[in-house]
Amino acid sequence: MSPTASNGAPAKHHVLSVLVENRAGVLARVSNLFARRGYNIYSLAVAPTDDERFSRITIVVDVEHAPLEQIVKQLNKLVNVIRISELDPRDSTERELLLCTVKASAALRSQVIELVGLFEGRVLDVGHDELTLCLDEQPDRLDDLEELLRPYGIIDLQRTGRVALPRLEHSG
Repeated sequence: MSPTASNGAPAKHHVLSVLVENRAGVLARVSNLFARRGYNIYSLAVAPTDDERFSRITIVVDVEHAPLEQIVKQLNKLVNVIRISELDPRDSTERELLLCTVKASAALRSQVIELVGLFEGRVLDVGHDELTLCLDEQPDRLDDLEELLRPYGIIDLQRTGRVALPRLEHSG
C-alpha cells in the first residue's frame, strides 16, 4: 500500500532510511546516483549510528516524478549500502530541527516568545531587535510555526531535514 498524505491524497514524498558503511565518499555516491537519474531529493540528513562502522542517511524523496521502487533498486546497487528501509509516515516517528532568527522589537518580543512557547520551542539567543529560536518537531508543525513567524519578519532560517525511525510496537 502506498503512503497517503494527511488529506488522504497519495503522498508526494516518501522517507527512506539507508544504512551505509561509514566511509569517505559514500554520501557523494548516493547523491550522484540521484543527480544522474534526475531524482529530486526533498530532504537529506546524515549521521553516524551507534555502531561507528555505519551511518544512517535519511532521504525524503519526491515520488511524484520518480517511482519509489526504481529509486530503491538503484540505491541497492551501490556497494556501500547495507540496508534500505521505507518508512511510511503513518508507521514512523519523524523529527526535524528549525533554527530561526526573527525580528522582535521590545514591543513585540513577548508575543514572539509566547508563540514559540506554544510550540514548545526555545529562545536560544536574544539581540536588541531580534531573537534566535529553536524547535524540533514534526515537519508540518515546523511549517506551521514558520508561517506564524513570517509576519514578524524572518531574518534567517535553517532547517535540518527529516530524520525518522520506525514506530515501536506497543503491547496491549
